[in-house]
Amino acid sequence: MYGAIATNKRNTILIMAVFVGIVSGIGYLVSLYFGDTSITLWVLVAAFLYALFQYFAASKLAVAMNGAREIEKKDNPRLYRIVENLAITTGMPTPKIYLIDDPAPNAFATGRNPQHAIVGATTGLLEIMNDREVTAVMAHEMGHVQNYDIRVSMISFGLVSAIGLLSDIVLRMLFFGGDRRDNVHPAVYIVGIIVIILAPIIAAMVQMAVSRQREYLADASGALTTRDSEGMASALEKLLQFGKPMQHQNSASANLFLSNPLKPSFLSKLFSSHPPLEDRIARLRDNANKF
Repeated sequence: MYGAIATNKRNTILIMAVFVGIVSGIGYLVSLYFGDTSITLWVLVAAFLYALFQYFAASKLAVAMNGAREIEKKDNPRLYRIVENLAITTGMPTPKIYLIDDPAPNAFATGRNPQHAIVGATTGLLEIMNDREVTAVMAHEMGHVQNYDIRVSMISFGLVSAIGLLSDIVLRMLFFGGDRRDNVHPAVYIVGIIVIILAPIIAAMVQMAVSRQREYLADASGALTTRDSEGMASALEKLLQFGKPMQHQNSASANLFLSNPLKPSFLSKLFSSHPPLEDRIARLRDNANKF
């Protein structure tokens, strides 16, 4: 368990380095276009500021995009008490608790750190799961908070968005740059097209790889908190049986949820931010004695 946490921290550093490399490559392409190498630095600064803005604002945007509303204990005593008890067990501040009015069973966590964390569930999840399973699910979401997965998710979300935005800017400059295009070597166009096409894809794939590994780790963290891996396995089996796409679907925030909230498709499977539910169930049961 602790080895997995250490590995995830190392992988996070590596992934952030990959993002910086991609942004640097796009910045260098822009500097070739304008003939000024200092532009690379400015592109890096702009990407950092954009990611920083996302870091502080993305959680509010995520709950708004998915139609989540904050609740108090009187609004849903069952969910509120479960999260409160888990916060006491883990020694964490009680996060803000949100509810999404949606028949699709799911849950989520977001925020930049445990002091500014948000956890929530859909009405569909609360309807089909018993208290043992809801406790396991919310322990999973609290595991994301404990492991600072939510911070990594926010940073990677901001960097992926920045890379997509930069790629779009480069595309417009290369093909709608007016007279300046006459002074650009044809090789720049070739490299530019490759970067424009591949950069957002690579960034999205890296983000998805991070999310998959952190889902496994959150499953393990939740099982350690509750000492009940079978409760989580049972909850995942219900998701396997009754799961369906959420009404408010947004690919940008899909990695924040317990299971993939998007409509199944070839591309959604290829770039899924979640490992297969069957694999997660198998891991929980195979490692039950370790929890």
